[in-house]
Amino acid sequence: MLKRDEDYFKDTTMTFGEHLEELRSCLVKALLGLVIGVSIGLWFGDRVVDLIKRPLEKALGEYYITEAEKAYVAWSEARQAKELPVPYTRDQIKDLVNEQRMLYEIRYLDRVQIFGALAAEDKRLEPFAPPPHGDKAGAVQADAFVPAFFWHRVDNDARITTSVFNVQEGFMIWFKASLVVGIVLSSPWIFWQIWSFVAAGLYPHERKYIHIFLPFSLALFFAGVAMAYLLVFQPVLGFLFSFSGTLGFRIEPRISEWLSFVIFLPLGFGVSFQLPLVMLFLERIGIFTVRTYLEKWRIAILVIVILSAVLTPAEIYSMLLMACPLVVLYFGGILLCHWMPRGQFAVEPVA
Repeated sequence: MLKRDEDYFKDTTMTFGEHLEELRSCLVKALLGLVIGVSIGLWFGDRVVDLIKRPLEKALGEYYITEAEKAYVAWSEARQAKELPVPYTRDQIKDLVNEQRMLYEIRYLDRVQIFGALAAEDKRLEPFAPPPHGDKAGAVQADAFVPAFFWHRVDNDARITTSVFNVQEGFMIWFKASLVVGIVLSSPWIFWQIWSFVAAGLYPHERKYIHIFLPFSLALFFAGVAMAYLLVFQPVLGFLFSFSGTLGFRIEPRISEWLSFVIFLPLGFGVSFQLPLVMLFLERIGIFTVRTYLEKWRIAILVIVILSAVLTPAEIYSMLLMACPLVVLYFGGILLCHWMPRGQFAVEPVA
């Protein structure tokens, strides 16, 4: 008959004071690792700022390209309704704007001044008799002006350039960008300290889970960060810009506000993507079971939606982009618990 040593758990539990001391030690070590990571990040702060600006500037460019084509269609239809000529066809505008990535500004030139200036500068021209500049009452008529299109590249559009509004804001942006680099670089060490604190309160046969979970924890964290940067920023920005454009608001984004969005959203995704691993860990130590996860799935989805609303900006698009993967990860966590039953890692009994 197999039996366990009666003193197996004798020296494995910790007092409340010992837990606090262990927590203090892990927090200090994690903070030191973060300081080292930020110190390294200071060398790359300017490059990170450029990297952070790219999704914003790209989304702004796409927004103004779409708006430029729509604005020309409306402008040309209004002129054609008055039997006035238009300088470009729709296909030409589509090619210039979408294919050649050009934006335009429409400015109106006074015909009388243009013709008069040309005649005055070039004596070879015949004497110029200016057309009537106004009606009998002296008011200037609308047809006295000629529309002129001034073209420039999307990259050179002043509206796409992000702005700062005070002297110290540029320095704070650089420092926050370095902080982001520091968090990413030191995340393996920080996660190790977190799991070390958890392991300190576990029994020996449970502590080996830490060495299994830590690599998966880091992989899920970086997967969440990568998803936010590669798959979430662009759709969210496109949605927000188009919504603001529908309301008629002029978009002038500040890099500091965008940076706060960049910092918060990827970290929120990285932390929330730990869900299946947390579920597996709680199932391993006997707090929850697979049956509990299955029975409480409605409550779990409600919690996921609330969590997504807290961890994302105040709009529904990014909330859904976080909530939907988390729902998939929740059921993935159930499958993980089912494929890796608790007995698979059970401690061997003492004879």
